[in-house]
Amino acid sequence: MVSLHEHEKRILLALNGPMGQRELAKATGLNPDSVAHASLWLMSKGLVRISEKRKALLSLGKEGKEYLKEGLPERQALMAIGGGTTASELEKKLGKGKFRIAMAWLMRKRLARSENGKLTLTAEGRKVLTKKMPEEEALEAIAAGKGIAEKEAGVLKGRGDLIRVTEDVARVISITPKGKKLVAGGITAATGANQLTPEMLQDGSWREMEFRPYNVSAVVPSVYPGRRHFAKQAMEYVRKVWLEMGFQEMEGPIINTSFWNFDALFTPQEHPVRDMQDTFFLKQKGELPEGGIVDRVRAAHELGTEGSIGWGYSWDPEKARELVLRTHTTVLSAMAIAKLKKEELPAKLFSVGRCFRNEALDWSHLFEFNQVEGIVVGGGVNFKHLLGYLKQFFSKLGFEKARFRPAYFPYTEMSVEIDVLHPRGEWVELGGAGMFRPEVVVPLLGEDIPVLAWGPGFDRIIMDYYSIRDIRELYKNDVQQLRTMRQWMRG
Repeated sequence: MVSLHEHEKRILLALNGPMGQRELAKATGLNPDSVAHASLWLMSKGLVRISEKRKALLSLGKEGKEYLKEGLPERQALMAIGGGTTASELEKKLGKGKFRIAMAWLMRKRLARSENGKLTLTAEGRKVLTKKMPEEEALEAIAAGKGIAEKEAGVLKGRGDLIRVTEDVARVISITPKGKKLVAGGITAATGANQLTPEMLQDGSWREMEFRPYNVSAVVPSVYPGRRHFAKQAMEYVRKVWLEMGFQEMEGPIINTSFWNFDALFTPQEHPVRDMQDTFFLKQKGELPEGGIVDRVRAAHELGTEGSIGWGYSWDPEKARELVLRTHTTVLSAMAIAKLKKEELPAKLFSVGRCFRNEALDWSHLFEFNQVEGIVVGGGVNFKHLLGYLKQFFSKLGFEKARFRPAYFPYTEMSVEIDVLHPRGEWVELGGAGMFRPEVVVPLLGEDIPVLAWGPGFDRIIMDYYSIRDIRELYKNDVQQLRTMRQWMRG
């Protein structure tokens, strides 16, 4: 049994041949929106066909209306040149903006020539003085509501706001054989009820009502409720994991001095990561922190700390003042450690944030990326604790197995690279971790206290979870992708 709304019934009964929406609205007494809505439902049930005829409608834009009265810029220029004038005189008369437009079209159409700053009309220009140009005829035709040739319309479209193009869609509705059979079987336009109400039960009116049966297999439009960007969902989940593990979140600016981004992390001032091809530098310079921390960092670089000889060069405070877009979130760890007081130890801190590298843009590289940063300061922690924290974190992301390979980083020792076992059976590298060197910790804290640190990239995990092969897809904001992407459900 076909379930029909009263509007659908009216349309079927009114269709004695192909009819437009406006015509059908007049015949049924429904408004055009109701006709359009009901017709689509009838089409989904195979009772009507809907054909569309699209037509481009042209109207004058703001400049088109102006030029219709005053003439096109080249027409005004032709009238002003006459027997001859200078370019400066013409510019003064037309105005700078209109003069440029006029000159471009005069030269393109070969209506005028310029010799030694003097403008004169060509033979074609003198002819145009006494006849209309195709663009002028087209503007007049559009103003009068007449059609124009596609060639003239194309020329006008490329000239600023001369004309505006809108599309008119005319829909014609016709009944199908299935619809005719249904009408022949007998339907009425009687008003039906969509649901049984308490009032109908109380007054007994339900006995006289015609209830419309519901078609549970009917096609319904997809609904796309508002939702967070899928990459944001993933980062929020990571934030939740660290909070559940008892960590506090670190926050800080994306623009920092090289002092915090490099020097405080014992990265030498001639290290390749400070080159322009790797790092985004700003023209301005920042200020160094007050107190003895600058002197302690200088000493660590030049002389080292106990058991270390440093880098053995003359440290330059001006290089340390250079501003950069942070190249890692480890800069937040350096600033956080410098603020810690002994009574606040042990401390467990994390961050999830954007970092910036001067990379060539391709399928596997962006000039910005997301990094998960974490540190544990004091409390007698050791290297085994570091591996334990990382294993627990990645297990909550769905990676049951993690392995660690020896590595080198300027500011950690011991250092490891982190791999996780992907469900498809292969190991995937995610980033680095280690224990901060004394040359980092002593200048920041004033004494050598164990600090666990890690900073794996996170974009690769997001790409893998959503089966994305091009990293640029993470941020291209494709509406269809955002609507259909599954929710983040790791862990």
